Amino acid sequence: MEKLSPSREDIAEQIVLDPLLPKEAGSVHGEAKPPGPAADSPGEAPSHEAMRVNEKYSSLPAAADRGVHIINIRAIDDLGYLQSEGTLLNSLGVDPDAKCKYGLYFQDGRRKVDYVLVYNYKKTGSHNILARVLHVDPPQGSQNLKQEPLPGKEGSVETTEFDHHEADKRARREEYESNLREAGLELEKDEDTKLHGIGFVKVHAPWNVLCREAEFLKLKMPTKKVYQIYQSRGILTKLNSVIQKITEPIQPRVANYRAQNVKRLSFGFSREKKHLFDLTDKESFFDSKTRSTIVYEILKRTTCSKASTGQGEARKKDSALLNKRRKCGQYGITSLLANGIYTAAYPLHDGDFKGEDVELNDRKILCEEWATYGAFYKYQPIDLIRKYFGEKVGLYFAWLGVYTQMLIPASIVGIIVFLYGCLTVDDNIPSMEMCDHRNNITMCPLCDRTCSYWKLSSACATARASHFFDNPATVFFSIFMALWAATFMEHWKRKQMRLNYIWDLTGFEEEEAHPRAEYEAKVFKKSLRKESHPHREIYKEKLTWKDRFPAYMTNFIGIIFMIGLTFAIVFGVIIYRISTAAALAINSSPSGRANVRVTVTATAVIINLVVIIILDEVYGSIARWLTQIEVPKTDKNFEERLIFKAFLLKFVNAYSPIFYVAFFKGRFAGRPGDYVYIFRSFRMEECAPGGCLMELCIQLSIIMLGKQLIQNNLFEIGIPKMKKFFRYLQQRPTDHEESTKKRKRYEVDYNLEPFAGLTPEYMEMIIQFGFVTLFVASFPLAPLFALLNNIIEIRLDAKKFVTELRRPVAVRAKDIGNWYNILRGLAKLAVIINAFVISFTSDFIPRLVYRYMYSSDGSMHGFVNHTLSYFNVTDFQSGTAPNDPMELGYEVQICRYKDYREPPWSENKYELSKDFWTVLAVRLAFVIVFQNLVMFMSDFVDWIIPDIPKDISQQIHKEKVLLVDLFMKEEQGKQQMLDIWRDVLPSDSYNNHSPPSSRTQRSSAVSKSSYHVAV
Repeated sequence: MEKLSPSREDIAEQIVLDPLLPKEAGSVHGEAKPPGPAADSPGEAPSHEAMRVNEKYSSLPAAADRGVHIINIRAIDDLGYLQSEGTLLNSLGVDPDAKCKYGLYFQDGRRKVDYVLVYNYKKTGSHNILARVLHVDPPQGSQNLKQEPLPGKEGSVETTEFDHHEADKRARREEYESNLREAGLELEKDEDTKLHGIGFVKVHAPWNVLCREAEFLKLKMPTKKVYQIYQSRGILTKLNSVIQKITEPIQPRVANYRAQNVKRLSFGFSREKKHLFDLTDKESFFDSKTRSTIVYEILKRTTCSKASTGQGEARKKDSALLNKRRKCGQYGITSLLANGIYTAAYPLHDGDFKGEDVELNDRKILCEEWATYGAFYKYQPIDLIRKYFGEKVGLYFAWLGVYTQMLIPASIVGIIVFLYGCLTVDDNIPSMEMCDHRNNITMCPLCDRTCSYWKLSSACATARASHFFDNPATVFFSIFMALWAATFMEHWKRKQMRLNYIWDLTGFEEEEAHPRAEYEAKVFKKSLRKESHPHREIYKEKLTWKDRFPAYMTNFIGIIFMIGLTFAIVFGVIIYRISTAAALAINSSPSGRANVRVTVTATAVIINLVVIIILDEVYGSIARWLTQIEVPKTDKNFEERLIFKAFLLKFVNAYSPIFYVAFFKGRFAGRPGDYVYIFRSFRMEECAPGGCLMELCIQLSIIMLGKQLIQNNLFEIGIPKMKKFFRYLQQRPTDHEESTKKRKRYEVDYNLEPFAGLTPEYMEMIIQFGFVTLFVASFPLAPLFALLNNIIEIRLDAKKFVTELRRPVAVRAKDIGNWYNILRGLAKLAVIINAFVISFTSDFIPRLVYRYMYSSDGSMHGFVNHTLSYFNVTDFQSGTAPNDPMELGYEVQICRYKDYREPPWSENKYELSKDFWTVLAVRLAFVIVFQNLVMFMSDFVDWIIPDIPKDISQQIHKEKVLLVDLFMKEEQGKQQMLDIWRDVLPSDSYNNHSPPSSRTQRSSAVSKSSYHVAV
């Protein structure tokens, strides 16, 4: 870091004394040297640490020669000489932090802080405190004297020996920071903060480093060349104008929120072609997002290979480790963070986001126009989000916005389908027959012994409610949602291509990422095991499938175990439902017996919801652990494997209870007289007379709404605020002067929650997408509830990113990665599942078969009677007949149950009837036809909608033509200048009489002039 002259504010922070103090002053404002002979030797150079910490005061004119020494004000306050730290500063009327804008800039107020490294350090004992206060070394011979505690301070005297582990961390930090300086970065330390024991290293990238790295990273930057964007003509222009006027109130009030008519031509930055770019304002040419990205790339590739040093054999061993680490390129910033050398590394937010006197910045604009619930009806400022957080975060919020917009038509159609069911319930003949008391249909008991016979009309409410969701419009809605999913995927691909063009990501290809710290450590350990093979080069080592085989086996066994655990919990809930139903049936109250099914269903669903929420958190942690032991090479590989494991476990966890109700409940229950039992005592439960679709709807709605309300919203709001509150309590200043002092930006950001990636955000939306598409045939209102949740979710995530999280490192990305493939897979799976739900779970197919094959007049009259089979009560197994057969007031000889079986007076009594096989054949045929028809329609939508909008493809082609034309003009300009020189000067005189130096100067002048011809 370059040395700076102290400003007036810097001098105001210190007290300069006459040479009353001894000249053997120690380190200034830093760690004092331990006592010993070396400390007292005359002429010894100051320690490197002392020089680095006080670098900004090193240019004081001949301070040491005049015997002038600088005293730390805080230390004097500790000794009791000053009443408060700010007495002198207040008397001068100077705010020492105002010049650096409270941590956004270095102390000189000119160099911007692009990145911050945070580390923990341990303070020394009272001896070193006294040395730091007075800045003097202890007198000769005083080493053996007993040190007294400082006035007003309690506690025993600590030894002056540094902890070996801490010394090793400090040595690594020093080497790493020295390497950063060699890479061109400028650093400034700050250990005098309100967060005691925590030091900050502020990092600044100067202009030449930014240019160099921008060229290495192939960053596309806007040039001076401006061109016209393709505009629609004719009636489309008028239509776009009308749409703009209508949507004006819902547009965010940010700069350039409207579509621009012109665009700057972008080109990969090159130091040789600086003249192509508009460099009039170098401070804003690279925005804060780009600067932090560049610094982070330098931090990742800059290595620190220093090992801890000991004595004797340990020193030799450490030296060998040091050489091997250097060959392996160990200890970049990711490794240093993993090993605890640094505790955090993050870019700074642009400033405060609340307060009337706060200077306007991008963070404040985002907070006012995006991260507020009052802006729920407005579009998102996607370009500003990308500018502040980077392309990867911008793509997430753009995808979430497109998904939420597409839910609007799906919600409208779902509401129409639901209203159709409500309006036609009184005209539904099957439900009217079930509610008709004149039919006097007696049903068989729902459980053994304790349950008695019951009237079918008692299930009237359930039958009427099931018609809300089980009606002919449900089939149409299933087909519509399959086409909706295909349209949504295509719409997103087009939106993604448009954003790639606007954000200058066309042609961007991700390069091979830097290996993760854990991978490098694993390779390093592997190389140490092969020391006996000197012919092997260490840097060629890599992890093979043999090295990862134990981790693969652990992953396989762990995933199988977790899936088995989920199924076991679902099975346990089934046992709860069966046993609770039998227990409630003993209730003497008729109303209690009438509500057994509703009570059991509601309580079981709540249990499932609680278990799902708990296991979701557990499975997320287990998936991360399983991925870590695999030791993926890069962050991208780590994220892909984590996504696969987390999605698999959470998918099984969320949908297992729903799959059971949809496809397994009541399928294997048996029949009266021959029921299927679990553990020889619990009879398998059956579906209600109206079918299992109503129960599936209840299960889906409660799990979906509860998961969104509790897990997605309350957890996201409550947990970060609780963590922030606990951090505040731990680091709360005990001094009134400290509490009133305004914190610096990097101190405030350090207290924020670290950014944990976008995987949890995507995961909750993908699971919601499954609720919306997979079982939408049973719950048409699912898109509506998803829409309402997402309107809140966008603002909740925005508030979390802007106010609760540290600013993430901007990552370039041109798509949403594997999440798109998961969405496509869910859309395809939704077609198959909805086909089976309509065919097997609902009564759509039995009604269709009855109307066209068995009904005498083509109506639904007699449908309920047709679906019920007969059972003779004398055929009950011993011990399973009702204890109170006269509960209905008359003796029952024949009861009914829902199934297609032969009557007891038939030769093959209780066998599956011909009607069963007919309905089964039609169900399977419907699944095949529905699946293939909807798949074909989805693929047709995919084919007919182009992935790249026509205007975007034209603009991309136009950019290529303009770039070629720009460079052709540049070459022509160079050639014209050369021709002019040849015409002005004869060839002989030019070649023979011109001295070499003049020819060189002329040629350089020609090249410099030609650079400016093209523009």
